Amino acid sequence: MSVATGIERKVSTGGNIPTGHKTRARIGRTAKYALLLLFIVIVLMPVYVLVVTSFKPPSDVSAVTSWSLPSLWPWQADADGVTGFDNWGTAWEALAAPLGRTFLLAIPAALISATLGSMNGFVLSRWKFPYANLVFTLILFGMFIPYQAIMVPLVQMKTSLGLPSTIATLLMVHIIYGLPICTLIFRNYYEGVPEELMEASRMDGAGMLASYWRIILPLSLPGFVVTIIWQFTSAWNDYLFALFLSDANQGPVSLSLVNLSQGAQLSNYGASMAGALIASLPTLVVYIVLGKYFIGGLMSGSVKS
Repeated sequence: MSVATGIERKVSTGGNIPTGHKTRARIGRTAKYALLLLFIVIVLMPVYVLVVTSFKPPSDVSAVTSWSLPSLWPWQADADGVTGFDNWGTAWEALAAPLGRTFLLAIPAALISATLGSMNGFVLSRWKFPYANLVFTLILFGMFIPYQAIMVPLVQMKTSLGLPSTIATLLMVHIIYGLPICTLIFRNYYEGVPEELMEASRMDGAGMLASYWRIILPLSLPGFVVTIIWQFTSAWNDYLFALFLSDANQGPVSLSLVNLSQGAQLSNYGASMAGALIASLPTLVVYIVLGKYFIGGLMSGSVKS
């Protein structure tokens, strides 16, 4: 078949994709979206139960009706005079002070550990001192030690040093325990910074600290976003450290949330669900606002190791 004949046939058919290919592509696209919709439904089912149960008075909550909508509107009272909004009031009254203490824990822990991790990562990526790789390996070793393995010696150290069971002790622990992952992220991120920038700063007479402050730090926003979100979430959601190193009166919101569900009103699951939603709201807001920067920053540090 000549080239002219092929061109004529292509022109006569309009150069369109065969109908069979279109049908298969449409079926594949429909199946993909249906599967994604199924995953979304599965992930959101617990959220649905949380929201629905939080607006139910205690008399309206049971294992059978946990999936059903409230029988009364949230502002309508049941036979005991309790409304669905009372759950949120009870939860807020119990969690308001612990929420403030948790902000005082999570924000400094994220900022300080990210800053120290940035300094460590810069030194380990740009200063090839003797046994630098060994030091980096020893720092990373802290990532693989589970919380449970160090809890008993950590409590013994806290007791021997006379540290109080307050947010200050938890803050120190979270900063130290967050250094390995922050160092790893920044070290990998700084490995991707062109060496020409460092050479240019050295030619201008800048030392290591000046190069870090003037060249590296302005380029570190993606790494800081990743480490701050990571550390903020870890400190906010922590329960094990809070359980062993603090108490309910001076601890974070995770302890108060457990006490809310195990209090005198054990059957008031609505208040517990409302408290869980209130306690998870800050981390949800952080991921909604900074989520796209988190993914981009995480991928930018995954090119080199």
